[in-house]
Amino acid sequence: MCTFTFSVNATAEVYRLAWTNTSPVPPVGALASTNVSIDLNSDLGEGVGEDPQALDEALLSVVTSANVACGGHAGDRESMMRVSELATARRVAIGAHISYDDRDGFGRESNGVSMEILKEQLLEQIATLDEIAHAAGSAVTYVKAHGQLYHQACIPGSVEAQTIIDAVREYQDQTDRQLAILGFAGSDLVSRAQAEHIKAVNEAFADRSYTAEGWLVARTEPGALITDPNEALGRLKRLLRDREIVAIDGTPIDVRADSICIHGDTPGAVVLARRVRAAIDSDRVKIAPFATPPRAASPARPGSWPPAC
Repeated sequence: MCTFTFSVNATAEVYRLAWTNTSPVPPVGALASTNVSIDLNSDLGEGVGEDPQALDEALLSVVTSANVACGGHAGDRESMMRVSELATARRVAIGAHISYDDRDGFGRESNGVSMEILKEQLLEQIATLDEIAHAAGSAVTYVKAHGQLYHQACIPGSVEAQTIIDAVREYQDQTDRQLAILGFAGSDLVSRAQAEHIKAVNEAFADRSYTAEGWLVARTEPGALITDPNEALGRLKRLLRDREIVAIDGTPIDVRADSICIHGDTPGAVVLARRVRAAIDSDRVKIAPFATPPRAASPARPGSWPPAC
């Protein structure tokens, strides 16, 4: 049972989360004897790095869930199909990496869009990727917000969080399929989605530093990105064993996560991802997607979205 209190500094992209937790924590060394499963996710199809296709392919050999850029901040039909085909062949779950329509700013600007328009943009992004995933023999099983939309959705009472939830619910109603929402562990988006009976999954980060208050250190701050694999592995082992992460100032923070994110644009991402997976395997923890990809998916109906009025 967790009690959360938030304060937000949106302009600095630093959100502070503090909580007290009364849930039991397994003792050190008990991890291997418990029925633990963890998901590894990464942002793919974004066209980053010197060889984006090689990066995507390498990460897809490690992760169990692929957050696929679906046109908002990055990605096009060609990249979506390429990543979807690779993910399908490797039994990796496909998620729609939804974003503000901001390709020039890589999804880091809202551009003052209304929530009504934002919802339609998100629905279009989800539907486009889902159609392509079906053609590849799979389907979209979850959504994860990107960039500024991800951060805004963590703010208590934010209209962005509700807009994401509303878009997911509407898509579920139109397709008669369930989608999960992947969000920052303990955030308002996760708790509100769960309250509205939508599956929501808590996410933590192997390659980002946390503040003492429990949120991510802004990318503009020193030490925000963790590129040393040994440091990342130590943090991950502590998270899996003790359910806590050590903040940038040394403060232990209670974090309950079902999925671990490794950013594709973090320097040395592939090496880090491989070492993270090997470390988890060595601890005898089951690595599996939180939203199981379908074994076979029927092709999407052409022009099935938006629905006829």
